[in-house]
This record gives sequence, structure tokens and C-alpha cells, in this order.
Amino acid sequence: MFALVDCNNFYSSCQRVFEPHLIGKPVVILSNNDGCVIARSNEAKALGIPMGAPAFEFKKLFEDNKVCVYSSNYALYGDMSSRVMNILATFTSDIEVYSIDEAFLKFKGFELFNLDEYGLNIQKTVTKNTGIPISVGFAPTKALAKVANKIAKKYTERTKSVYVIDSEEKRIKALKWTKIEDVWGIGRKHTKRLQAKNIFTAYQFTQLPDEWVRKEMAVVGLRLKKELEGQSTLDLESPKSKKMIATTRSFEKSMTKLEDISERVATFTASCSEKLRKQKSHCNMVMVFVQSNYFRKDQPQYSRNMVINTDFPTNSTIELNHYAQICLKTIFKEGYNYKKAGVIVMGITPNNQTQLSFFNTSNPRHQPLMSVVDKLNKSYGKNKIKFANQSLGRQWKMKQEKLSNSYTTRIDEIITVKV
Repeated sequence: MFALVDCNNFYSSCQRVFEPHLIGKPVVILSNNDGCVIARSNEAKALGIPMGAPAFEFKKLFEDNKVCVYSSNYALYGDMSSRVMNILATFTSDIEVYSIDEAFLKFKGFELFNLDEYGLNIQKTVTKNTGIPISVGFAPTKALAKVANKIAKKYTERTKSVYVIDSEEKRIKALKWTKIEDVWGIGRKHTKRLQAKNIFTAYQFTQLPDEWVRKEMAVVGLRLKKELEGQSTLDLESPKSKKMIATTRSFEKSMTKLEDISERVATFTASCSEKLRKQKSHCNMVMVFVQSNYFRKDQPQYSRNMVINTDFPTNSTIELNHYAQICLKTIFKEGYNYKKAGVIVMGITPNNQTQLSFFNTSNPRHQPLMSVVDKLNKSYGKNKIKFANQSLGRQWKMKQEKLSNSYTTRIDEIITVKV
């Protein structure tokens, strides 16, 4: 059996753990630079606040309904997620962290266990130890576990946030209840195609001929159909190295000078390089992009990107920044107010599988240097050691006017208990 454990309204729940007065009140979390809504409590959803709502357009609604608005605090959310996942790992050694607030668990050899009781134990343990409410869905396959989790979350009072699909009757009933657009793995295009064929539920999808599904939705769609039929075709996945690493940011204010954007690109490149080294990888391509502020219709607009192949695989900040600056100087144009830039490294390969070249190779002295830089930054704080073309006194800072404390990751911001 598989289980999908999902943290309920995770970002909002993290805030409520340390600010209990938020319980029962509408809470929304804003994206980087306080741009738009990326998470909502159930109370906020009931007010009709949509996902992705621009914060400035809904400001009056927030004020009229006393909505509690917070900037996204990823340091807090990441740490709370780690705590939840570590607790889940004590219930089974087979675990796949699917996202910051979801994990698949595999229960092999649990045939004699009462999964309803076991799920309640998981739910109570996580909530007691972290304060984060969770829903647990058990089923013979990962896709069905997703369906079971939705039922557990939808009918909390009846299920106590735990639901088990352990019979054919339950499977069919659950699939008839699940709308086709809510099925894990079926996107907008497939939804429209299926609805045009009068397929509106997951159960109707399972009644389609295998040949049609294979032709119209490829082998991925056929695997999903088998999963919903109760045949397990998807196992837990091991963590994989990223195929592409990006660091992109909006600026605090518009920039017009090349040297200012060059400093930002150097900082973004350093971040990408550090992530490459952390996963023991090299890259073979660098992409840099810049763009103006598309919300300012009164200003001229411009966006451009450029991809450059490195002459050799590398994860050296010095070498990658050399290529990134070439890209920037090529695409930069005077006369525009730039609001965003980014660096993306691609063509990623393991650093123990390097293709050697007779003519150009990465400077061997860079590796021990990068290793020392990474260790110092880890010991003394992020970005304590910088490179010459990075501003020594400047830290990139998002617009976070409603940022809560990092209660679990900063010693000077831990919660204070008054007795």
C-alpha cells in the first residue's frame, strides 16, 4: 500500500503554529516581492480570494475582511517541512518527498496492520510534534493514494483526515466522485480533450479503451489509467540531481546601468555555481536573461536572453561568471528600465564524468578554492565570502513588508514565552 501525506494549507499552518491567534481567521501568503497570493487558508478561500490574485488589486478586500497577509517566509517553511518529513520517516523507511508539503510513503509488509488506526497515529504524531495538520490517504497505487488524500481532506469530520481505499467498492466510489480535472497527472489540455469526449470523472476515464489512451495521451496516460484501475505502475522515486538550475530575481527598483545589472548577474551566477557543487555536478551551458517592467505600460519594453556553451564542463563561479557576463554585455541595451534578470545553468552532468579536452579545460586550482569558499559560507553565514565583481556591502533583498520571524532558524527571532 501507498500513502500520500499532505500538509493542510501548509504555509498558513506554519504561521499559525507560532501565532495561534490566526487560527480561524483568513490568512494569505504572498509571493516574492509581495506580488500575488500563493497560499490561502480555508477561511480566505471562502472569501473568494483566488490563487495568484495580485495583492494590490485585492488590498481593499483584505482590509474589509481583516485578512491576515504575510510575505512568504521560505526559511521557516523549509525548516518546518524538514521536521514533518523526518517524523514521517519514522513510520516507514520507504519515503519519497514529493514537494515541500507532500510525501509518498510505501508500506510493504503491513498487510496485518489496521491502516486507519496507523494513519490516525501518523496524523496525531505529526500534528502534536509540529503543530502542522495533515491529511493521509492510503491506496494500492500512488494515483489512488492522491484520490484518497483528497477525500480525507474534503470530509475531515467524517474521515478524521485519514482515508483508506482498500476495496473495489471504495475504489469505484472514489473515482466516480473525482472530477477529471482533479486527477493527478491530467493537465488542462488533456482535460479539455477528455471533456470533449464526455469524460467528466476519473471513473469514466478508466472505462476508455487502452488503445485510445495510449494514442492520445502516450504511455504516461496509459500508466495513469492502470494506476487508477488499481495496478501499480509507479514506484517511489529516489532524489535526482537537477537537470537545470536557475536563480532569477526581480530587483528592488528598476535599474538602467550595465554595471548594476552586472553585479546582480554575478551574484546569481555564484548561487547557481554553489548549487552545482552541492549536487556534485558540472554544467556545459549558461543562459542569461533580462527584462523590463511589463506592468509599467508607460515605459518602453524590452526582454532578451542568450545561451552560451562553455568550452568545458565546470562548476567554478569564476569561470561561469565569465560566460554569464559575455551574455549580459551582448543582450544589454541602453534606454530601458530593467526590473528582472536571471541566470540558468544547463547541460548538467556529474562531476565525475567529465569529457576531457586537449585545448580547453577548467582551471584545476579553482576546485580547492571553491571548496574553501563553500565551507566558509556554510560556517559563517551565506554570502560571507564574495567574489570581486559582487558588491561587498550589498545583500539582495526582496520586498517583504509583511515578513514574519524565522522562529526556527534564527536564534534572535525564536519565539518568546511569557510566564
